[in-house]
Amino acid sequence: MSGEIEIGRGKRARKAYTFDDIAVVPARRTRDPRDVRVGWQIDAYHVDLPVMAAPMDSVMSPEMAITVGQLGGIGVLNLDGLWTRYDDPTEAYHRIAEASEENATRVLQEVYAPPIRDELIVARLKQIRDAGVVVAGKLSPAQTQRHWKTVIDAGVDLFVIRGSVVSAEHVSGNAEPLNLKRFIYELDVPVVVGGVTTYTAALHLMRTGATGVLVGMGGSATSSTRQVLGLHMPMATAVADVAAARRDYLDESGGRYVHVIADGSVGCSGDVVKAIACGADAVMLGAALARAEDAPGLGYHWGSEARHASLPRGERNYVGTVGSMEEILVGPSDRADGTLNIMGALRRTLATTGYSDVKELQKVDVVLAPYDPT
Repeated sequence: MSGEIEIGRGKRARKAYTFDDIAVVPARRTRDPRDVRVGWQIDAYHVDLPVMAAPMDSVMSPEMAITVGQLGGIGVLNLDGLWTRYDDPTEAYHRIAEASEENATRVLQEVYAPPIRDELIVARLKQIRDAGVVVAGKLSPAQTQRHWKTVIDAGVDLFVIRGSVVSAEHVSGNAEPLNLKRFIYELDVPVVVGGVTTYTAALHLMRTGATGVLVGMGGSATSSTRQVLGLHMPMATAVADVAAARRDYLDESGGRYVHVIADGSVGCSGDVVKAIACGADAVMLGAALARAEDAPGLGYHWGSEARHASLPRGERNYVGTVGSMEEILVGPSDRADGTLNIMGALRRTLATTGYSDVKELQKVDVVLAPYDPT
């Protein structure tokens, strides 16, 4: 339990830590990098990389979801985004990329105004399924009740429900809320749900029957939720808290394991290592993959919060490009900043710390060592 400090006579606050505040400590044993494993099994699906590509339109198109799948990860398509609103969203992408800084949010609101079309959900998921990779699609909590049946009937393998803050218990006096426990119980496909940042909220989501829980508010590189709503949770503490909930739920449920997926502030290979060291089973990468030359965002990155019709809580950011999707995930690299060959770096850390696989790396020692680039 993180210690508390008094911030005033009437209020105490927990200490919490970011990935930049911690570092992994090498052990007494090392291994050959060729002898370590970074594969990940979630439900019935085994993949070679513990990576889910974030369901953000700047990161994922159907083609990119296929590419990530073929490279060994899981590409998650945004099913309430551009690819299910337009037959061909190329013009929408160019409008977003070419918008001036002062007009970017307004342009985002405009290009996302057309309705979601069920026939496009079916077509996009079929395209991914025909490529023979794991088919994963995301809906926001607000769109889940409207489109979930279309998604399931289209043959999705993993159903992702992703929002900035998702709870198992939503109270509404205006509409019938989404009852996650009943909803997930009645589905025949595994569900990954989040974001969540606390032990208690994570435990409640695990009790709904979710296969995996997303930790974080997603889209950290594009989010202004802290400025607009005052909400924020440093990711090292969030992942460690949710990992503790996973451990306790494992005992409570008699052995049911729920995967913890770090979703936010994972911008380079070192962050991937630290997320796993804090207890994550896998990571969801957004900005790290938006830097791919073949990503659809044309060097820009934005999340669903940025185009909210009445209260935008994010921004379109220019992240540039550093290499292909393949180079970012599996190399090779000609840069020393952790943006390329992310999985190669993870393998090297496993070898340096002496652990044979990702699950074992969760046992590694960490220290408080705030990063000072100077």
